[in-house]
Amino acid sequence: MAVLGFSEGSSPALVSCVARQCALLPSYEIARQELAARGMPLDIKVIHRIARQLGAEVLTARTRDLLRWRAGQLLPGSALAGKRVAAQIDGGRLRLRRVTRKQKGRGKKKKQRRRYKAEWREPKLLILYEVDERGRLKAGTKPWIDGTFGGPDEAMELLAFHLHRLGAGAAAVVTFVADGAPWIWERLDWVQQRVGLADGQVRRVLDWCHTLHNVSLALEALGLAEAERRRLYLKMRRWLRRGWPGLVVRELEKQGEGRGWPAALDQPLGYVTKHMAAGHLAYAKFREQGLPLGSGAVESAIRRVINLRLKGPGLMWLEDNAEGALVLRAAALTSRWEETLAWARAAMGKDRQLGWAWRSPDMLTELKAKVPIKPPVAQGPAGQGDRKEVA
Repeated sequence: MAVLGFSEGSSPALVSCVARQCALLPSYEIARQELAARGMPLDIKVIHRIARQLGAEVLTARTRDLLRWRAGQLLPGSALAGKRVAAQIDGGRLRLRRVTRKQKGRGKKKKQRRRYKAEWREPKLLILYEVDERGRLKAGTKPWIDGTFGGPDEAMELLAFHLHRLGAGAAAVVTFVADGAPWIWERLDWVQQRVGLADGQVRRVLDWCHTLHNVSLALEALGLAEAERRRLYLKMRRWLRRGWPGLVVRELEKQGEGRGWPAALDQPLGYVTKHMAAGHLAYAKFREQGLPLGSGAVESAIRRVINLRLKGPGLMWLEDNAEGALVLRAAALTSRWEETLAWARAAMGKDRQLGWAWRSPDMLTELKAKVPIKPPVAQGPAGQGDRKEVA
């Protein structure tokens, strides 16, 4: 039955319809009403169970492939081979529920009430997409979106995993665009090595809007009059656009020395200086090469995938349920629903056991110790790696 797509007594058509409504609509109750209007009057608990089960199956399929990739047994695909690729990653924010005391008894005989804590957590979301000659999402293509509630190591390993299985090692160019979060930049070397990307294939770009924001903070720290501050901001914005970040740094240093160097200037100026030295601010060159300059794609993905479904007043998720809902919503919004379900059914047809514990290695220790990383497995026969092109 599992090979035919039946899950816990539910047909594949029913599972797909119920889980898709739960992923796209703002609540399980509204999904129940919509299903009832379509002639499927299901109990709310049944709807919960079906959606949770499918989310767990997708996460299990992902974890099994991830473990195969760690062992060097997963062949790279060809979806991104020869393409111009953008890779972006960032964190969102929502509340998870953690039970601190279980309930004893039920109904009138209940002796102890359940207690829980609602804690803010940062799910990490990534997006991969093909770009055109202007650095935008290429028309007619679909992005890949995925995410995890694990830490920075898990998130960056997930990014490397998707780059490998989609064949980014054979891409024309891979552009990493991100804000200034240190947990992203300090792990990009590991990702590049793990995927097998040559230095000539990779470009690293600091998000344009975050750069301008820090320039604005630096000018604000100087205590300038509004008119002078606006004049300098526009001039520095023009310098950055023309690829002259050194002029921006020198001008800020000059202004700071003339005003006794305010303490609030250190952080934004250090931010700009650090990324300038790393070559992340060559915006004129990046624009000529047709590379994306901003991380708006992942910011939009966070809003559409997380904020509009998983975050809201009174919403408190169990972590496993939240991650399952995240991957299902990402599949629905990227028009990769059917291939994601086919991927999960293929995995469940071989083994019905669920499990997606991450067990991430310490990547930073591996990188700092310069331990040799096993290169990606050589490309298999044509079409062999195309089977799992899913979010």
